[in-house]
Amino acid sequence: MSKFDPNTAKPCLTGRGVTKVFGMGDKKTVAVDHVDFNFREGEFVSIVGESGSGKTTLSKMLLGLINVTEGEIDFMGQPRDISSGKKRKEYWKGIQAIFQDPFASYNTFYKIDAVLLDCLKMTGKGHLPMEKKVELMTEACSFVNLRFAELTNKYPFELSGGQRQRLMIARIFLLRPKILLADEPTSMIDACSRSTILDMLQKLREEINMTIIFITHDIGLAYYVSDTVYIMEHGKFVEYGPAEECILHPKAAYTQRLINDVPKIYEEWDLSTV
Repeated sequence: MSKFDPNTAKPCLTGRGVTKVFGMGDKKTVAVDHVDFNFREGEFVSIVGESGSGKTTLSKMLLGLINVTEGEIDFMGQPRDISSGKKRKEYWKGIQAIFQDPFASYNTFYKIDAVLLDCLKMTGKGHLPMEKKVELMTEACSFVNLRFAELTNKYPFELSGGQRQRLMIARIFLLRPKILLADEPTSMIDACSRSTILDMLQKLREEINMTIIFITHDIGLAYYVSDTVYIMEHGKFVEYGPAEECILHPKAAYTQRLINDVPKIYEEWDLSTV
């Protein structure tokens, strides 16, 4: 496990009153409602909530994919500025994402080599000789238990779901962002691959002291991987704190319900809340 220390870790992504409103007038929907957060360097944070709780909308605002209606976000201690395409690209060097559907993350017309070469170009290594690039790509694939020699000249659709998700982590290994936002990255793959992906994310965090923001509906998974947990309901954080405190001693009724909804093998299942 990482040696994350909440007392010494510096803030890397902070938000105050962050809000997202869709529509106007009677058709107005408040998807994220004045949330505050403080994510620190090297921290594994989980944002937990049911579908429609606002967690994916929040993740898109953190990535700069959609505009914030109200509130402020600081990145590495400075007000975030993504007011132009150039500034947004610069911001993306520090924050990257892995999404739920690994296939949707790839351009189907690009071979795997092109995906990884793009990462090297983004990090200023596009000028390196091809031999050195192959060496770096081989190292990144090896990190996620893939063999570059077996992937070269293939297209993403020729890989399994687990392989595509591991390739996304190899991409992150090359890019080495300060923050990785993982939005339900294990929900479309089998249990064995899920465990492998989570172990790789932990390993990557330890390797480069990266902050991981893990978006999930699975409170058990959040407890297993996280230093800190934020529980989200109807666009608000109803509870947050150290994972053990939040999940073993929950205060909010919503957190208690999420925990009670996890099926237990040796108890009769309570389906009254379904």
